[in-house]
Amino acid sequence: MNLKSKQALVTGSSRGIGRGIALKLAQEGATVAVHYFQNHGAAADTLARVRELGSDGVIVQGDVSRVEDIRRMFAEVRDTFGSLDIFVSNARSEWSTFYESPLTITLEQWDMAFNSQAKAFLLGVQEAARSMPRNGRIVVITFAPGGQNGSWQPWVGMGSAKLAMESTCRYFAVALASRGITVNAISPGLTEDSVLNSLPEEVQQRARAWHERGWTPMGRLGTPADIGNAVAMLCSDEGGWITGQVICADGGASLMDTVLPLEMQMPQPITV
Repeated sequence: MNLKSKQALVTGSSRGIGRGIALKLAQEGATVAVHYFQNHGAAADTLARVRELGSDGVIVQGDVSRVEDIRRMFAEVRDTFGSLDIFVSNARSEWSTFYESPLTITLEQWDMAFNSQAKAFLLGVQEAARSMPRNGRIVVITFAPGGQNGSWQPWVGMGSAKLAMESTCRYFAVALASRGITVNAISPGLTEDSVLNSLPEEVQQRARAWHERGWTPMGRLGTPADIGNAVAMLCSDEGGWITGQVICADGGASLMDTVLPLEMQMPQPITV
């Protein structure tokens, strides 16, 4: 997965999953524009770690829910890089701006979810495509389980926006295919060093125990590095025949059936 001479922009890459993606792309040789909204110190730390890996990059700031910020951010990247080979749309707004159940969510919260996700992705790809050469790579980070089901009630705004991103991904994949540009979505499972860590400690531990028990067949939560590996694979030359797809990078969690008890689903251990 050699990405030397490639230039990438990863939104929301100052921390969490976005940082894991930025570091993996840098490890493979890409120059990375590290994006942040409010935490410049975290972005500077990510860029320092990018440089420790032997690559380089820049820091860009912007609120991805604002059209003018997105356009300014891409203009800065174009001025610095000249062209853009990889665009990863990962940033989202903070919990407090959208986290509400369907019967009580406000229009402002609903708009924030869609503005920071579906609209940001739509405009981001339009901007990226202006300076993307042939065989570029576009990846969007979604979270399919929260939108395909209805049980995580306060996720209604973000879940709906994430599914809109997946649909938009398919349309862009067709629109850009003649230029050799691929557009794919990565759907992580519950991931360490991400939104999970903003929850109370008791909730975090219960979630970890649930997945380690077997609801993630691999027996653990994902890490930002896991998602970075998946993104780098799609961004490589070898990923050039994959487009318009939603890839579940979740250790098999999306394969589990909640209808039956876990004990009835898991295979018996093999003894040697």
